[in-house]
Amino acid sequence: MLIRRETPADVCAVRTVTAAAFAKPESPFPVEVALLDELRTCDGWLPELSLVALSDRGEVVGHVVCTRGHVGAAPALGLGPLSVHPDHQRRGVGLALVHAVLGAADALGEPLVALLGSPAYYGRYGFRTSTEYGITAPEPSWGEYFQVRTLTVHDPALRGVFKYAEPFERV
Repeated sequence: MLIRRETPADVCAVRTVTAAAFAKPESPFPVEVALLDELRTCDGWLPELSLVALSDRGEVVGHVVCTRGHVGAAPALGLGPLSVHPDHQRRGVGLALVHAVLGAADALGEPLVALLGSPAYYGRYGFRTSTEYGITAPEPSWGEYFQVRTLTVHDPALRGVFKYAEPFERV
């Protein structure tokens, strides 16, 4: 498996993987696909943090993205969506994508990454409940599911309400 930056030629395959990863019988067009489309056109899109996982045959089997968020006025990152095609789940693709995007974010000097997700899953990457760092979820009812992973340049004085890139508010 190879993890690399997404290219324009990957967009269609990424949409297909995202749709397959989040598909449910009652919702054949998952909201995550629309969110990804909207994120690509917003000011918060960071191409260097949109990564794909390629199979040994060169096909896109996974995708992860971090977009520009903020804690108060300070820049931060929001992770998601993270998508792995169902045929490739439970094979380490998600693990590799999250490790790669966290490493890339750290190399770019970002202070932290926030996400909404399973504490059991994301805890293995060092994510902790956001309130442990004085960071409040955009929606307080998210509780322990809103998590933060601090990076090398994180300053513990960075506290406040996290705000995702604008499409998260309307999609």
